[in-house]
Amino acid sequence: MSHGMNASEIATLEQPSAPANPEHGLPENFGEGIPGKFLFWIAVAFSAFQIVTALGIPLDRPIFGSVSALHLTGAVFAAWAGWLVFQRLKGRSVIDGALALVALAIAYALIFKFPGSLPSQVVRALHVGFLCLVAGAMLANHKARSPATRVLGWIVGLVGFGIGVYHWALYEELVVRSGELTQADLVVGITAIAVLFYLVWRVMGPALPIVAGIFLAYCLFGNYLPAPFDHRGYSLEQVIEHMSFGTEGLYATPTLVSATYIFLFILFGAFLERAGMIQLFTDVAMGLFGNARGGPAKVAVFSSALMGTISGSGVANVVSTGQFTIPLMKRFGYRPEFAGGVEATASMGGQIMPPVMGAVAFIMAETIDVPYVEIVKAALIPAILYYGSAFLAVHLEAGRAGLLGIAKSELPSAARALKEKWHLILPLAVLVYLLFSGYTPLFAGSIGLALTVVLILAGALALGLVSETVRLVFWVGLGLVAAAFLWVGVTLVLVLVGILVLISLFVRGGPETLEACRDALADGARQALPVGLACAVVGIVIGTMTLTGIGTIFGNWVVSIGRDSLILSLVLTMFVSLILGMGIPTIPNYIITSSLAAPALLTLGVPLIVSHMFVFYFGIMADLTPPVALAAFAAAPIAKASGFRIGFQALRIALPGFVIPYMAVYDPALMMQHVDGVSGGAFWANVAYMVVKAGLAVLLWGAASVGYLNVAMPWWERLGAAVAAAFLVLALPVTDEIGFALAVLVLGIHFWRARRIRTAAARS
Repeated sequence: MSHGMNASEIATLEQPSAPANPEHGLPENFGEGIPGKFLFWIAVAFSAFQIVTALGIPLDRPIFGSVSALHLTGAVFAAWAGWLVFQRLKGRSVIDGALALVALAIAYALIFKFPGSLPSQVVRALHVGFLCLVAGAMLANHKARSPATRVLGWIVGLVGFGIGVYHWALYEELVVRSGELTQADLVVGITAIAVLFYLVWRVMGPALPIVAGIFLAYCLFGNYLPAPFDHRGYSLEQVIEHMSFGTEGLYATPTLVSATYIFLFILFGAFLERAGMIQLFTDVAMGLFGNARGGPAKVAVFSSALMGTISGSGVANVVSTGQFTIPLMKRFGYRPEFAGGVEATASMGGQIMPPVMGAVAFIMAETIDVPYVEIVKAALIPAILYYGSAFLAVHLEAGRAGLLGIAKSELPSAARALKEKWHLILPLAVLVYLLFSGYTPLFAGSIGLALTVVLILAGALALGLVSETVRLVFWVGLGLVAAAFLWVGVTLVLVLVGILVLISLFVRGGPETLEACRDALADGARQALPVGLACAVVGIVIGTMTLTGIGTIFGNWVVSIGRDSLILSLVLTMFVSLILGMGIPTIPNYIITSSLAAPALLTLGVPLIVSHMFVFYFGIMADLTPPVALAAFAAAPIAKASGFRIGFQALRIALPGFVIPYMAVYDPALMMQHVDGVSGGAFWANVAYMVVKAGLAVLLWGAASVGYLNVAMPWWERLGAAVAAAFLVLALPVTDEIGFALAVLVLGIHFWRARRIRTAAARS
């Protein structure tokens, strides 16, 4: 079956509508009128504050004489205010400028008190405060049904922000009297928890607040439970001090990571999108695979894999690439539920796709104290296998249904797309280089973000260069300058950004480019909402673990099961992740389950990174698992099919995602983890063997699931393929030998039978 499609139809698919974000149910804008404009500028100020604090920009360092960047910024604000007064006296409207000035001046004032470097506790508290303000205002602007509820939303947001300001204003005093709460501290601490619970409930649903509430209740009333689940008992003051102050509760490691790595990489993705990276990925994927058998679905898998390298958010990938790929797959004959399942599966894989991966990877690196590059290495082979299995599934489904690709004349050229936009890949290449050279993710992300801004701003300058040769020299020269600045430090890269900003004010297309950068800052703040709020609330779970020791109780239970059967402990951990994941996002799911089960798996001999990756993978799979499959339901309105049906199709396509973690536990070489006594050539031979074995298992399972390989497979061939794959996964004596033997037998019979069928067809 072949379906023609002209270029105009493809272009129509690339211009989707903008539905509410499935992660938080709020529209992708800030609302109408003055409240919407003010919230927009608050989001810009939030991003600017996070960039300054995350990058550690020394604003108090003298530039000339005793004048610092902080003084120059203050002078700019003063001049701005004077200009607005002058414009108002001339009778012109200054509402937009005044709102922008107020929002940015607030961020400036927050930094002014600690110009050298804000204390980590202050950064965490203000990060959560900004999140509360943006979330409350978003609810007010979009979900309020009356003026009273609109005011209430803004008040809740401002109260949440005020709590962050409380930590900022009284930082030294809080440090001095740490552990001794005043009445005001107690009220602020309780209010912080209440505001976060309310906002997370409204933005992300009730599941996470309920889970966190159960843990909080355990802190307060767990002493009344029977042994061994009881604890010694804690007063309200002790619990609030632990949860709302210090670095064990709301402001624990997840919030620190959200305020630094995660926010920075969210901005990185937002700026790359503004630079045109999504279009580049789509054009390359279309050019490479659009003409192949089942080309539209292969485009979906490949473009989602590429998106995963910069996004790391599965649902965001569904909403962005799915708006184009799902209708395209349907247009070429794929069933709606299968098209949605392909996109959901491919998009969720973005969280395990190096180099950026998902936010969980940064939290994992910080939690287990290993270099981020080690997490990337562990995820690389499983990510390739995951996407390979999805690619295989759509290839076999296309063969079974007789689906062809798009005519080459109607496809963009991958080579031309790369030739025209090759410079967009540079920030990603620099990011990969820095990560694998041992630099911290924070430094690598900072440089990647700065270079992306450089590319966007320089793009406006390059538009005035008519000659292709001159344009090439311009980009190469700019790259060399940026590289030279890179070796000196991130501060000089930011100086280059500042120079380009000033030049952009006076060149054709420059002001529009600056507006695009401003919009990317606002987008980043909005996209950070579900991640940041989840990190803050899940801190209550971490606080409960450290205060009461409940994690040890659960861990001992898992260990007691694992002494008799490791597989039972793994299955138990898998079900905990899947059940939690039905109601809460991947980040809190990972944090809760890893706190409970990962230490127990480590005790049972599972390597550190493998035990945490095991939990991570099933947190991802939970978003594909009905009845609450967030990625599947995000694809449902685009595919115009049932979210349940899409979820079941996604499960079938993503089956290796359930198997690979088990294989890695029994042979860590699959995640490139060393085991005692194996090194050098023997280690890499073991890695190669595991890749071949896992790849063969993926092939067999894909064929058994679809019922097609070279030709249609009868039930007994499908059963034989599934059994052979199962033996390859089992880590028992001689199971590999049995699996390989069965695989050779099944594949040999299948290809012999396929040859006979084709010979008979040719004769007839």
